[in-house]
Amino acid sequence: MSIRPFQAQRIHAPRDFQSIPNQPICLEIGAGKGKHACAFAAQHPTQLLYAVERTREKFMAMQKQQQLLAADNLQLVHADAIAWTVHAVQPQQLQQVFILYPNPEPHNAAQRWLNMPFFEFLLSRMAAHATLTLASNISSYIDEAEQQLIDLWKLPYQRETVAQDAARTHFEVKYLARGEVCEQLVIQKPENYRTRFDQQAALQGQKPAGTDHAP
Repeated sequence: MSIRPFQAQRIHAPRDFQSIPNQPICLEIGAGKGKHACAFAAQHPTQLLYAVERTREKFMAMQKQQQLLAADNLQLVHADAIAWTVHAVQPQQLQQVFILYPNPEPHNAAQRWLNMPFFEFLLSRMAAHATLTLASNISSYIDEAEQQLIDLWKLPYQRETVAQDAARTHFEVKYLARGEVCEQLVIQKPENYRTRFDQQAALQGQKPAGTDHAP
């Protein structure tokens, strides 16, 4: 499958957009009600996680969970993840990315994450050795993503079966309770991996996250 170049310049900033400091961060796309985001923040107090959710009802539920957690290393974002990432995240700023049980888009293969032009931009925002975890209960979704990693993106990865006692998201709990097999791809960006956006950033003199003082 060939993928057209992503045109970041055509993406409008989300409503009420606020920029973020250029420092190392983690990102969860489609954070839902925040079960994984809150657990991650509690377990990794030295890492800053931005949890992005577009649906208002789920975002409000996540806000309630954050208030109970009272963690200052978790930032919630109510926005479309693509638009927010384009405008907020700097080259090589992401240390970890989580896309856990996304919509499988059964009728629109072009909207699956590893089939999207945006995926190349997202890779450019990942630091060297950063990881992206993609989880699903649909084996054909993981099969297709794995093939894209081999044929198109040419990235190293591990394919893993999710443990039966895992409980990162509400979807994961439900699927495992039904006896379904959940799988994940843990993808790593190699040291010398370059996207077209990495090349553009180098030409423009943009520095990786952490090399400047935060504004």
